[in-house]
Amino acid sequence: MRVVELSSLKQRLLIVDDEPELRKLLKTYLSKEGYDVDAVEDANAMDQYLARCNVDLVILDLMLPGEDGLSIGRRLRSEKHLPIIILSARGEDLDRIIGLEMGADDYLTKPFNPRELLARIRSVLRRCQQTALPPATSDNPILEFGPYRLDVQRHRLFGNGQEIPLTTGEFTLLRIFVEQKNRVLSRDSLLEMTKGYERSPLDRSIDICVGRLRRKIESNPSEPVYLRTIWGAGYIFSTED
Repeated sequence: MRVVELSSLKQRLLIVDDEPELRKLLKTYLSKEGYDVDAVEDANAMDQYLARCNVDLVILDLMLPGEDGLSIGRRLRSEKHLPIIILSARGEDLDRIIGLEMGADDYLTKPFNPRELLARIRSVLRRCQQTALPPATSDNPILEFGPYRLDVQRHRLFGNGQEIPLTTGEFTLLRIFVEQKNRVLSRDSLLEMTKGYERSPLDRSIDICVGRLRRKIESNPSEPVYLRTIWGAGYIFSTED
């Protein structure tokens, strides 16, 4: 992932939404906040745009004509590894969970306050920049546990001789767990460390991300060795006995 100097380069956002008025509103608002913003109406237009331009973050509507947002999000994750914030008129827990399971970095329900979207954009981009930079205090950017090696500098996880793809959110959360192993971390503290802004007490994004990590690093995700739940308290990361 390329490192963006906030002071000298504008970060580029791409809005994928089929509502012309919303595209216009968001493009105007986010441009005034210092971003380079473009907007397209569907998957075909998005693919054409990404073929010629680099993008730092995609703001993606779920309900699109043709290829839907979930399918687009999966493609972006597997092919481009781009940060994604989902927009959707459907705010049910199941829809939110499906979006986060797909690998989105955040999920916002329509209608929303543009200032809330701005806060989430800044948070996601800040996490992406932090994970792309070398560690500030550690002399050894390789964190090891069991057969796994987490390369902090290159934002990559390796296990048993193979690279294990991680989303930005997964990498951030795993790094926190490994660096604070054998400590019980509450959901609230994990939300504060990974998201950086006020969240609903019913927010399940940490639990969803933990579930995704378990499927990637645990031999048996239903009986985790590394990432264990401490009921009523949160999670603890411990090395294999």
